[in-house]
Amino acid sequence: MFSPSRDQVRDFFLHSWQKHRAGSPLTSLELMAVEIIGHHPETHALFDTDPETLHQREWGPEDGVMNPFLHLSLHLAVEEQLGIDQPPGIQPIYQALCRQYGDEHEARHRLLECLGQVLWDSQRQGRPPDNAQYLALLQATLKG
Repeated sequence: MFSPSRDQVRDFFLHSWQKHRAGSPLTSLELMAVEIIGHHPETHALFDTDPETLHQREWGPEDGVMNPFLHLSLHLAVEEQLGIDQPPGIQPIYQALCRQYGDEHEARHRLLECLGQVLWDSQRQGRPPDNAQYLALLQATLKG
């Protein structure tokens, strides 16, 4: 399993956005990242920051805002999950959330909130992410 460092993740998003702005060809993963960044204009100024400054910056809960790179990474994970319907059943839940919220991006945010919870629980408990928990949280989102 690929497990990039924090700096590698930041560099990936930064370089993808820079290539996009320069009109350079993008890989399919970079194109996906650029689309996600495009849906988050609040992050655009971040990508004009000196890369070294970005590598040193910390975002914590006390800041009252989610780490933008974590948010973008969760979006990327959700996109890949939707592309292969993994865990099985996520695609129909996503379609139902799209109908419920009337907005694909908002529906994706509901998915990534659930994914973030599962990953948080997984890290705290020192175990792999629980797909059953993830699907249960997604189902609860549909009802709520």
